[in-house]
Amino acid sequence: MAALTTAIARKFVKSKPIEPRSASKHNAAPLSLISPTSDKRATIGLEYMTYEQLEEFGRELDAVRQRVLDDLGQPDADYIRRVIRVQKGAEVLGRVGIFMPFFPPAFIAGVGSLAVAKIIDNMEIGHNVMHGQYDWMNDPMIDGARYEWDNIAPSQDWKHGHNYIHHTYTNIHGMDRDIGYNMFRIDEDQPWYPSHRFNLPLATALMMVFEWGIMYHGVELDQYLHGKISKEDFEGRKKRAFKKIRKQVFKDYIAWPALGLALVPFVGWWAPVAILGANVAANVIRNVWTFLIIFCGHFPAEVETFKEEDAQNENRGQWYLRQLLGSANITGGKLFHLMTGNLSYQIEHHLFPDIPARRYPEVAEDVNRLVEKYGLHYNTGRLSKQLGSVVRQLAKLGKKPSDPYKIGNSPESKALRRAKREEQARRLEELATSA
Repeated sequence: MAALTTAIARKFVKSKPIEPRSASKHNAAPLSLISPTSDKRATIGLEYMTYEQLEEFGRELDAVRQRVLDDLGQPDADYIRRVIRVQKGAEVLGRVGIFMPFFPPAFIAGVGSLAVAKIIDNMEIGHNVMHGQYDWMNDPMIDGARYEWDNIAPSQDWKHGHNYIHHTYTNIHGMDRDIGYNMFRIDEDQPWYPSHRFNLPLATALMMVFEWGIMYHGVELDQYLHGKISKEDFEGRKKRAFKKIRKQVFKDYIAWPALGLALVPFVGWWAPVAILGANVAANVIRNVWTFLIIFCGHFPAEVETFKEEDAQNENRGQWYLRQLLGSANITGGKLFHLMTGNLSYQIEHHLFPDIPARRYPEVAEDVNRLVEKYGLHYNTGRLSKQLGSVVRQLAKLGKKPSDPYKIGNSPESKALRRAKREEQARRLEELATSA
């Protein structure tokens, strides 16, 4: 009875009309980087415009964001609920299809439908809902704080690493841990290590198991080993990861294949194995697609990275400019954009991570207008173009550089990092003394 009552209550909340302008006061936008040790102004963007123009650039983009927030309403709510229904339908069809291994066309279609369901769940629903893009609806079914996706990575740790760290400190060396994911050298300002010779094969391997890579990235073992997070924090992350792994592995690789045992008398011993393989295939397809979209939105050749000292005390316009220059778009049709979670509009997503991604195509018109006004670069192109650029970057930057200061284990490189640490310690000491 309690479960029935909860279901009815959820259905009521889900169907409740959205009040006009309910999103106007919604504010989940990341903050600019402010230095606690210096009042020196950031230098980002000065090659493009003056500080006054950067301030105006920020105000113009803030106005675009607020205009969209003021306009959000029932059509946006209807859209995400419709996408959820489509995703659930694709999952049901997929599950039914993979239980027909005796009829290859239906079985193959089932694998494809299940993969599509997982892609939509992760990209257009999970990623965007967990950004708080629909929190203004006050719908507990799509509450960014409570939503859990069909992915090995626990939402809590993913949101901290992605929503907070990555979207606040986008492409800042030493702060944005998504630069190379501690595996790849994707920028010339990253120190080169011998493992980077394997940039391309490592990227190919990660592509196949991408959800596991995201999970491991969120555990932050390297941060713990370097003393940057506490043992308590690390243990909490590890516990959440193992809990999510058990849940996902049991669902996809134990429970569903076990149900296939009912087919053994009619099909043969291989029926549960086929169902297991179908779940593996659907997850791999989702992983490959997600990897391609994310890498093509972040790592093409012309995407810029930044130094921490250049970004400290940035104004709002400089934060916006860093997002624009540090991202890349992928062109395509409506279905393509849906399947990417509209992350094919990666530039607009980094500018406005908290507004519904379905609005990015219209926002892109305003962004392009400002790009033209201020003479900026808008990185966009076909999937094949952006992917080719990423592959060339990984291959090029995997080679050992001739400059010893760019080699991570060289005395020169170590001296540079030591000097930087000493300078930071000195600034913190001065701050403590003045306080």
